Amino acid sequence: MTKERIFIVEDEGIVAADLEDRLKHLGYTVVGKAASGEQALKQVADIKPDLILMDIILQGDMDGVEAGNEIVNQHALPVVYLTAHADEVTVRRAQDTGPFGYVLKPFDERELGIAIEIALYRSRTEAKLRSLNRKLLEALDHVKTLHGLLPICAWCKKIRDDGGYWQQVETYLKAHADVEFTHGICPECLEKGRPAGHIMRDKDY
Repeated sequence: MTKERIFIVEDEGIVAADLEDRLKHLGYTVVGKAASGEQALKQVADIKPDLILMDIILQGDMDGVEAGNEIVNQHALPVVYLTAHADEVTVRRAQDTGPFGYVLKPFDERELGIAIEIALYRSRTEAKLRSLNRKLLEALDHVKTLHGLLPICAWCKKIRDDGGYWQQVETYLKAHADVEFTHGICPECLEKGRPAGHIMRDKDY
């Protein structure tokens, strides 16, 4: 069974090393570590891990919330935030990025594992939904294309349905589209003094 690949963003070396050990003990593969948001963005783009553990408070110009938001927008990867004493405003900012969970410091290994598994399950589920939505839209486009190819009589303008029966245009469209008809006479037919689609016979001359 493939081990889920996790990327750690933590600016305290001792904490990052401890977190890596706990993740390995839980059966995950740590595929990289970064100490700043800027480093995380560069490495995540190349590694494409299954999940990112992101400390909210980071050194540098970019904090964990900004980095997490960029990762979600650019790569649609799940981010679980690590937090200890983050202020309420920062936590609210983190919530706006659509996080897949939070892990409180100091880490409890069992709670860490549960938070990661829930985030991974949600990520897989959302990925399947996105895939199904894409396939559904493709199928709808395909159906619309097929319905656009209608066998129509060059003389009487009747349409042949899937059963091989010829129907008036109005009858066919009422059965296959959400439309109603209101009848009138176009200026060209009015000028000619006959309905559109009328088949000329001897008596019409």
